[in-house]
Amino acid sequence: MPAKSELEISRRGVLAGGAATAVVATAPTPAGQAATVQTKSPPAMSVTFEVNGQRQSLSLDPRTTLLDALREHLHLTGTKKGCDHGQCGACTVLVNGTRINACLSLAVMHEGDKVTTIEGFGSPDRLHPMQAAFVRHDGYQCGYCTPGQICSAVAVLDEIGRGVPSHVQADLLAPPRPTNIELRERMSGNICRCGAYSNIAEAIAEIAGGEA
Repeated sequence: MPAKSELEISRRGVLAGGAATAVVATAPTPAGQAATVQTKSPPAMSVTFEVNGQRQSLSLDPRTTLLDALREHLHLTGTKKGCDHGQCGACTVLVNGTRINACLSLAVMHEGDKVTTIEGFGSPDRLHPMQAAFVRHDGYQCGYCTPGQICSAVAVLDEIGRGVPSHVQADLLAPPRPTNIELRERMSGNICRCGAYSNIAEAIAEIAGGEA
């Protein structure tokens, strides 16, 4: 049986062994290129959904997010990739009328769904009323967050119209009203790094008939 000293492993020895393993793993190949680990991709999956009124069928890696499916496969680049972690709201789209962060949802989850992106709201010569209000009130600066802001704003007014309560309502059973605090609370998931929040609130209030 080995002596006790032969079985003991020092912290320094573990670290040295790990470093040696890392060196071997990244050692250059004879061709002078770093060695890579080959991984097998999962089989592609088919998904069919309606995007801005048009039926779309795609064959995708099941790990593809709805955001990447829209941008990279359907080339609808109006929907922006901001944080890619569901924290900024730049990728907001409507799915069956409900707003979601497209970066947090897998495309294959939306079989048969109706997806609306900013391209589905209006065109340069025929703006959606919310788009026109954003223009009138300077509700944007760099414009990167604007598609998500507009998608959220349209959904917010629909939520208020359907009586969906928010965290700032004193009476959750009372019909919500498009007040300043109500609109700002509901839009809080959409970040504007330029700080155009007051103008955005004014634009939404104009369409809602409320007070900014």
